[in-house]
Amino acid sequence: MRAAGMFKFSSLLFFALTLLCVGAPRAAGGSMPPRVGRSPVAPNQIAWNKVPEASQACLKCHVAKAITGSALRDWQLSKHYTNGAGCADCHLPAPDAAAAITGASSACEDKRVRRGVSPKNCVPCHAEQFQQFSGGKHAAAWVAMTAMPTTAEQPRALIEGEKGCGGCHRIGRDEGKCDSCHTRHLFATAEARRPEACMTCHMGFDHPQWEMYSTSKHGSIYATQGARWDWNIKLADWFNQPDKASLQRPRAPVCATCHMPKGDHTVRTAWGFLALRLPEKDAEWMQYRQKILIGLGVLTPEGQPTARLDVVKVGKVARLTAEEWQTERDRMVAVCANCHARAFAQQNLEAADSIIKESDKLMAEALDIVEGLYRDGILERPQDRPPHPDLLRFYEVKYPIEQTLYTMFLEHRMRSFQGAFHMNPDYQHWYGWAEMKRDLYEIRQAASELRAARTKSSGGR
Repeated sequence: MRAAGMFKFSSLLFFALTLLCVGAPRAAGGSMPPRVGRSPVAPNQIAWNKVPEASQACLKCHVAKAITGSALRDWQLSKHYTNGAGCADCHLPAPDAAAAITGASSACEDKRVRRGVSPKNCVPCHAEQFQQFSGGKHAAAWVAMTAMPTTAEQPRALIEGEKGCGGCHRIGRDEGKCDSCHTRHLFATAEARRPEACMTCHMGFDHPQWEMYSTSKHGSIYATQGARWDWNIKLADWFNQPDKASLQRPRAPVCATCHMPKGDHTVRTAWGFLALRLPEKDAEWMQYRQKILIGLGVLTPEGQPTARLDVVKVGKVARLTAEEWQTERDRMVAVCANCHARAFAQQNLEAADSIIKESDKLMAEALDIVEGLYRDGILERPQDRPPHPDLLRFYEVKYPIEQTLYTMFLEHRMRSFQGAFHMNPDYQHWYGWAEMKRDLYEIRQAASELRAARTKSSGGR
């Protein structure tokens, strides 16, 4: 049996290698299918009469010196090329561009040129999108990151060098980076509408929205049918004319459908990144919420606001008025109502709200336990930190129990409520809620052991 299996495997391997050597079988009619990577049509050639005069010198130099060939190819396929927008329109900074762009060095022979592009250069053609983006959370991404108390302790490459956190938070750097979503030099709206455009940043440890979405029922519909959809259809038109059926029309939401309704570049959610809402009418929930706000350093142990509250405001990571929260919730219900009954949408969103409360209850108990260890002198309270457990120090902590607390908040609490809103029951429960329960157990156990060790070392006193 084993020899027969090996013979079968060898035969399959020989067949596969034969295909690689001689090519795939001819299609019906005798013609060969086009090879992967080879275009069946003639490539575009630069039509110099379409190139703005101010950009012709750039193109000729880059062609002659074989510099950034991919940029030249992508640009020729873009609407910018068709509409006469060239190199100079983007790479000669607008007069009011950010100082970090205008003051940067240039490797170009024309020292006016900058590699970085200011969104101010986009304003003449995209003023509405610029205004929306400027009022949204992406525009504050760099502020939110650099406001973290441990940012300065990280290697430069992670932050300023954009190889770590800075690589995603750059979307808010120097007034914004449009190419974080509309990649250079094609800048295609159809590309930015696809959920893969978001997955580079919205994945992983603290915000695995891509993993949640792609394995949700919405995501599975996209995975099985999205290749047929016409991505050139504007977001505002996706669910128009429900009486006309077409497999080219999207039949499930993607990231942009929910978070950029009708193409709105504001990109905000009701709860914000931290899932915090003030004021909270539910008195019990407000008690849990206050402990978390103290842990974040937004409130003092006495309940007074700190300087970090200003960072929360600028970073737009929480909702600080009931009206602000309700506006975003109403907008999301309207999005859901494109496919579902409003009552069904509200029911599901409210169920996810309750997940936040239950998660906050576990988080509040964990914070109480660790604070008690500080208060009783069992853990040394650091002098360079706020007088309470500091959730924003992330992994820059001294004790294992603090590390568990940070992971509970930034990884598992996030997954618990984000999984609920992204319609992914498995992520919500096993990667979020269940992990929070385990974190709390470990914190209780560690605290008990620390207290027992203190009692033993003090002779039972």
